[in-house]
Amino acid sequence: MKLILWLSTIFFSSLSYSQYALVWSDEFDNNELNLNKWTYDLGQGDWGWGNNELQFYTNNSANINVDTGYLHIIAKSQQFAGANYTSARIKTKDLYEFTYGKVEARIKIPYGQGFWPAFWMLGANIDDVSWPYCGEIDIMEHVNNENVIHGTHHYDNNGHNYIGNSVVCDASEFQVYSIEWTPYSIKWYLNGSIYFQNSIDPSSVSKEEFHSPFFLLLNLAVGGLWPGNTDSSTNFPGIMMVDYVRVYQNEFTLIESENPNQNFKIYPNPVKDVLNISKENFKSYQIFTIEGKEITPSFKQQKTINVSNLDSGFYCLKIENIDGSCSKAMFVKQ
Repeated sequence: MKLILWLSTIFFSSLSYSQYALVWSDEFDNNELNLNKWTYDLGQGDWGWGNNELQFYTNNSANINVDTGYLHIIAKSQQFAGANYTSARIKTKDLYEFTYGKVEARIKIPYGQGFWPAFWMLGANIDDVSWPYCGEIDIMEHVNNENVIHGTHHYDNNGHNYIGNSVVCDASEFQVYSIEWTPYSIKWYLNGSIYFQNSIDPSSVSKEEFHSPFFLLLNLAVGGLWPGNTDSSTNFPGIMMVDYVRVYQNEFTLIESENPNQNFKIYPNPVKDVLNISKENFKSYQIFTIEGKEITPSFKQQKTINVSNLDSGFYCLKIENIDGSCSKAMFVKQ
């Protein structure tokens, strides 16, 4: 049955995301968590992971396991390392980080006072700049017994700011949660239907965080500032099930050069007038909009490019290398 559902999802996704290609996924089809794709957050973190959460995150199979094609994250009421609850939290930090694309997961979550499951993203530079300066994108959050799920993004603008929205959803059954993240906006979807969007284009105030690499997280928290504590009505164990996690991108949302060993860089970025290419030898270059529309025809090698006539926005510079391969980089025109 799961194979039929998976094939159906792939078929309809290919129709919906025809401009995208699947670049990373975990279908959870093995019998254990793929540690080439995920790593664990362990412990209670500082100040309950910054939210007064009550659980202790473990990597014990009683709290996290993969079985029959699903990831299970299990919150339990048990004494462990000074905490009254255990659960799990995993992330792709240092293993898979990316900028822009379509991100989705099919998830089923537990209801109950104090439960706080989430599918979300953090800026990969969090260790260097801390939160909220790194940015956060919450693809799906749910608290307690609400009949809605929440999609939000957090950022710094002279302090912590956030903007989001909610949509009615029976999250106790499997649903598909996704975002479409481009240089211009973030859009939130429930089962393929958009319910919120917000601009992150160059005219947006203090949204620089959202133009750098992010990594993925999945977790089931217990308690905290938002859901509050558990009570006598909370049924343990609480089980969050994840069918798959997928990331789609297209060639004009890939920031990295196709061949990073070629050391292809452009500067300054953002640029006002003249863009410089730090590559000794290449055949030609072209400039495209982020949607793939050609702005300039193919020009022969030129290490400085006058872009003063371009409108403000995001562009892709594509160069043809001596060996006939191509490399790309993104730049922002101020």
